[in-house]
Formats: sequence, structure tokens, C-alpha cells
Amino acid sequence: MKAVLPMLLVGVVSCVIASEASMAETFTFDSDKPGELPAGWEAGVTGSGRPKWTVEADATAPSPPNVLKQSGSGTFPWCVRRNSSLTDGFVEVKFKPISGREDRAGGVVWRWKNGDNYYVARANALENNVSLYYTEGGRRHTIKYVDAPVPGNVWHTLRAEFVDTRIRIVFDGKPYIELDDNHIAGPGAIGVWTKADSITAFDDFVYGTATSK
Repeated sequence: MKAVLPMLLVGVVSCVIASEASMAETFTFDSDKPGELPAGWEAGVTGSGRPKWTVEADATAPSPPNVLKQSGSGTFPWCVRRNSSLTDGFVEVKFKPISGREDRAGGVVWRWKNGDNYYVARANALENNVSLYYTEGGRRHTIKYVDAPVPGNVWHTLRAEFVDTRIRIVFDGKPYIELDDNHIAGPGAIGVWTKADSITAFDDFVYGTATSK
């Protein structure tokens, strides 16, 4: 029976993929005003700093003309969809790590309660890895990281799928992390994330719900 339960949870997470077409919402930022936050989003930082999240034109965008860009700096800058509430489901984004001396990362957050409590998965072009963390009380804790090729100034796709305690992280179409973790439960907002001085562009943000029943 113990061997069966993990397989059942894997099947449940797979249901997220199967059901996303009818349950997904996509944000391309193309109807938002350049130089401002996209409508219905809020931004801040875990820790300290001066992050700057704005809609900007980008000719390389997967769905031109606009992207959401973080061009400031901070400990862990974040930008979340206001009033979103998701317990089980998926979140996916295309991102381009443009520059950064200390870090060059892009990530997604989910079960975001506030700027100090949430899950985050990120890919880093300086370290060439994909990582999963939980942030609790404003402190980031590593759950797992794995090596992965993350070239800079190239568009990538990062996706997190989560049902109950099961989490799967997919980067550029390849699953890199799949495990159980119970640190952050219940509904929360979804959004995007960077670290330190990462200058990162985001596009085609998608999220959807799922159920473990």
C-alpha cells in the first residue's frame, strides 16, 4: 500500500495537465500600459530592496509586443496576481534571464499568503540549476535543487504543478523535481519572482486549478 500511494499522487498531479485547457487563465501583458504594473497585479519584496516591476515592450517576446520586466533589485522581488486564490493546480511562465552580477534568475510562486510565506520554484542562468523552496516567516528554505542548462538571454518555460503535498517542477518541457512537501498548505496567490539584481523578463503567464478528488 505504501508503494501505491506515491503513484496515486503522481497520477493526480498528471490530471492538472489533462484539465488545464478548460481551466487556465493566461496573461500576455499586451493590453497593459508600458511603464506601469499590469492591471490586477501587486509587487513587493521579501526582505529589503527596491524592485521595479513594469510592463515593457520587447521585440523578442514569445507573444509580442509586451512583457513584464523586473529591472530593480532586492532580496527576493515578487509580483503576484491580486485576489487570486489557488490551492491545487499549476502555474507556468515564459521568462528570459537578461542580466545580473549576483544572480540571474526567474521563478514562479504559489500558495502565496503574503510577502513572507509562499512556495517558489526558480531557474538560474548563473548557477545552471532549477530549485524548489518554501519561504516561511520571510526566510527562504531549500527543498531541492538539480543541475539544468539555463542559458542567459534566451526564453525558457518554467512550470510548477501542485496537488495536496505533491509538487512537480518542469523546466523547458522536462521534469526536474517531483516530491512531497507539506510546509505551505491551503489557498494562496500565484505570481512571478526574481532574486537580488536579476533583470528578468516574463511573458505568457498561465495558471489553472485542479482537484485531488
